[in-house]
Amino acid sequence: MLLNRFEKALMNNPVRAAVQRHFEARRLYALGGPIRGGHALEVGCGRGVGTELVLERFGARSVDAFDLDPHMVELAGRRLARHGDRVRLWVGDAERIEAPDATYDAVFDFGIIHHVPAWPKALAEIHRVLKPGGRFYAEEVLAAFVLHPVVRRFFDHPEEDRFDHARFVAELGQAGFLLVDTRVLWGGFGWYVADRPS
Repeated sequence: MLLNRFEKALMNNPVRAAVQRHFEARRLYALGGPIRGGHALEVGCGRGVGTELVLERFGARSVDAFDLDPHMVELAGRRLARHGDRVRLWVGDAERIEAPDATYDAVFDFGIIHHVPAWPKALAEIHRVLKPGGRFYAEEVLAAFVLHPVVRRFFDHPEEDRFDHARFVAELGQAGFLLVDTRVLWGGFGWYVADRPS
C-alpha cells in the first residue's frame, strides 16, 4: 500500500537516509556479506537510497528496482541517473514482480514487506525471482511496532495478518528459503538473511 503523507515525508529526509546507510545496511551486510558482481533487485525502492547502497556497499554489478508509487520512482530516477544502465527502474507491486523466474543473485527489502497486504505472496515472489543459491536481505518492521496505537495514529499500514519475528521466519521457510542469520531489535524491528537453496 502507498505511504501516507506523514510517512512519505519521514522516509524522504536525510535522517532516514543516514539510518539506512549507517545502521540498517551495515547490519544486513554483517549478516549476509557482499554480492560482488551480482545482479540484484530492490523491492520498494523509494527515492533510491537503498539501490545506491546495493551498488556501492554490497558491490552489485547492476540493480533493478521498483516501487508502487510513481512519484518515488521518479525521485529514484533522478538520484540514480549517474549510474546509467547499471540501474533499471519501474512502477511495480511486490505481490506480482515483473521479472522471469531465477533472474536475480540477490533481492533487497529495506522495510517494505510490512506494507504489503498479502505479504506471504510477496515472499513467494521474491523466492521465485531469485536464482538457486541467491540471497534475500530483509530489514523489516514487526507487528509490535506496526500495531502500536501511536504508530497507527500517524502511519497507514495493513492491519490484518501482520507478522512478528517468529511468523516472518516461519513464512520464509514456507516460501522455500533457508535462513542464514537474523537479528531483532526491541521486538519491533528485524533483520533477515535467507538463501534460495541451490
